[in-house]
Amino acid sequence: MGGRDERCDCGERADEAAPSELDAAALAQPRASERRLARLRAACDEDGIRSFFVRGTSNIAWLTAFDGVFDDEDAHALLVTPHDAVLHTDSRYVEAARAAAADGPIVVDDARKSHAAFVAETFAERHAGQDAPIVLGIEDAIALGEYRALEAAFADVVEPPRLRETSRFVLNLRGVKDAGEIARMRAAQAVTDAAFAHIVGFMRVGMTEREVQIELEDFMRRHGAEGLAFPSIVAAGANAASPHAVPGDARLEAGQCVVLDFGARAHGYCSDMTRTVFLGEPDARLREAYAAIRQANEQVEAALKPGVTGAAMHELAESVLAEAGFAGKMGHSLGHGVGLDIHEEPNLSPRNPHPLVEGNVVTVEPGVYLPGEFGMRLEDYGVVTHDGFAVFTQTTHDMVII
Repeated sequence: MGGRDERCDCGERADEAAPSELDAAALAQPRASERRLARLRAACDEDGIRSFFVRGTSNIAWLTAFDGVFDDEDAHALLVTPHDAVLHTDSRYVEAARAAAADGPIVVDDARKSHAAFVAETFAERHAGQDAPIVLGIEDAIALGEYRALEAAFADVVEPPRLRETSRFVLNLRGVKDAGEIARMRAAQAVTDAAFAHIVGFMRVGMTEREVQIELEDFMRRHGAEGLAFPSIVAAGANAASPHAVPGDARLEAGQCVVLDFGARAHGYCSDMTRTVFLGEPDARLREAYAAIRQANEQVEAALKPGVTGAAMHELAESVLAEAGFAGKMGHSLGHGVGLDIHEEPNLSPRNPHPLVEGNVVTVEPGVYLPGEFGMRLEDYGVVTHDGFAVFTQTTHDMVII
């Protein structure tokens, strides 16, 4: 990523940037479910948990490693015991689930009963005759009504378990990605990089933020995305001083900078990228702010490695911004984990004192926001390696001037 400004002809290169057919072997996750279930069982053993009841759809998708089965419906439950794992689903999903489960460690059950009744009956079968009380781990995301139903379902079990609420138990395991997951996120980012190359050739003064958003999202869907990682942000001028601005009817004007924050979802996994582009030559204040966020981004990416903390990385970015005259102008955390969901563990945040480990995938997204004037952000994402940080994002850090 060089130091020169770049007047972007990226739109002319969109077809070259679009990803070709991806290597199926790189995207495959052979025996992924077995490895992930083993990690969950090991974590349960450390906490004195005998079996674990999973209701979060993303957690279930990760543990089963099923492709093309789950959607946004909260329709599934997974009971993981020391010896097997049983997915409870319904007739809308059972054929796809059984096809995905073939020759793997997941048993699929589509009995027409509530999840609470399913887990109580299956638990009783798997643990009959064992010494009580047995600890059953549950996710803290379970709704109160479902928790009460679970208590009621276990009331008739001869040896009911002791329910133990856990916090982010599976999510913390998901924070360490395997090779198949990393390949999928690289593929999602290839779509996202291609979309940026296209959109900067499309954008013109006079367009609305909403027009740019529609074109950006349509390109991603037409060039390999199965969906969006999140609703795209296109924010021009003073609107960009709100980090999560909603694109509207504001028109792009000469002299402004425009924040583009977007990501594709491909092969089940998310990408996340932000670039700030300039409509005509930026003034000195815009150049100073952009130089500051670029320095913050690149210094953090050079410092990321196993053992550094999320808090330390956030503080490093803040110190770079402050030295450039933009102290206290970021406001949000520096970054977050990405995977099946757009926000996962770990965070690059002043609230995260824990050391990063190899396999963590995080964003690095320093920003400067001056209400009533402008906002800008520069975001990549990548994976912590054994000795550093491998960035997935391939788009330049150079100023892009349209």
